[in-house]
Amino acid sequence: MRGGLSKTVAVLGAAGLLAVSACGNSDDGGGGGDAAATKDVTVFTWWADGGEKAGLDGMVSVFNTECKDYKFVNSAVAGGAGSNAKQVLANDLAAGKPPSTFQAHAGAELSDYINAGQVDDVSGLYKEFGLDKAFPQNLIDNLTVDGKIYSIPANVHRANVTWTNPTVLKKAGLDATKAPASVDAWMADMDKLKAAGVKAPLAISKGFAQEMLVEVVLLAELGPDKFTNLWKGESWDGADVTAALEKYKKLLTYTNADREAIDWPDALQYLNKGQAGYFVMGDWVAAQQLADKVPDTAYTYWPSPGTAGNFQYLSDSFTLPTDGQNPDGAKCWLKVTGSAEGQKAFNTKKGSIPARSDAQPADYPKYQQSAMADWKKDKIVPSCAHGAACTLGQNNNILSAISQFSGSQNVAQLQKALGDAMKKS
Repeated sequence: MRGGLSKTVAVLGAAGLLAVSACGNSDDGGGGGDAAATKDVTVFTWWADGGEKAGLDGMVSVFNTECKDYKFVNSAVAGGAGSNAKQVLANDLAAGKPPSTFQAHAGAELSDYINAGQVDDVSGLYKEFGLDKAFPQNLIDNLTVDGKIYSIPANVHRANVTWTNPTVLKKAGLDATKAPASVDAWMADMDKLKAAGVKAPLAISKGFAQEMLVEVVLLAELGPDKFTNLWKGESWDGADVTAALEKYKKLLTYTNADREAIDWPDALQYLNKGQAGYFVMGDWVAAQQLADKVPDTAYTYWPSPGTAGNFQYLSDSFTLPTDGQNPDGAKCWLKVTGSAEGQKAFNTKKGSIPARSDAQPADYPKYQQSAMADWKKDKIVPSCAHGAACTLGQNNNILSAISQFSGSQNVAQLQKALGDAMKKS
């Protein structure tokens, strides 16, 4: 969800894109209609509000300059982590009405679309646009499926981030600049917050926010290798997984009572209003704080307790749908998505870091500079909550299990459900 600037790399104009091979996509403008309709480039995302919308607007500004022969059509659907948008998209794809391009998390999530024959191979565009040289090899390796690449990433986000309210922590005698060394130490600090009168030491919201908390606890307790292997078929039956889920259960006792009724921006307000000390959420929070004009001094951040040295990544990317609307216009959007100019315009507003290797840290706000440094040195691990580690079907089952656990508090049931979810495609 970020980008970089290189003045030596020019964005390919629409006229040049007309000569690019169709990559298996039809050349007739997709859904038919009159000549004006073929100029429309319908871009499907879940970036409808706040810092996400600001990032999208930044990329659109570059598209409007570099792709003057085409018209951007915003097809965003609101909803945290794209839960609503993904359902709308699934219906459209099933009905044979794909947009020009759609947002998807890079990684295992794309396998659903690949296996269904709904997206085209864009490997040729990587060479055409110079992305095979601009993107780091480790990212390209993560994007490659059976020798082919099916999306162009706009950014890299970090999931394992804990945000704090320094004023709230200070009242309990806690140092907001230093992360607790472990989940146990973190819970001990939450006990101090409770004793200081903070009703919800840990702010949280429904759905994927709870899944992210489960993930950071598992990462902290199991370590990066076993954590990653859980998503690759390793058994979930171990006593160490049970112990980690018991700690997740205890963490929920420190959270706000309305966690099943609110989305993550509302949970963030618990932190900003001094009603919580901690909030686990990806680094798109940095963009939201910027959009809300929250000063840097009002919050701090660090890798979630016990996960330092690990960068839990996800990446927003764009696809070339099979038989999508206006494939030539879509390719112009994809060119902007991967370009230095497009990624900088997007990521400086979005809170993520650029996928490109040629970005200059000085072009980015404070948080992104720290994330760019960590991306280069930390161990990279995936996020299931955001598509890097599991398929859409698997994640839907996981979300259902975690939502049920929020009420039942049955660890054995949750552990079995998580293991069962990863056995299914």
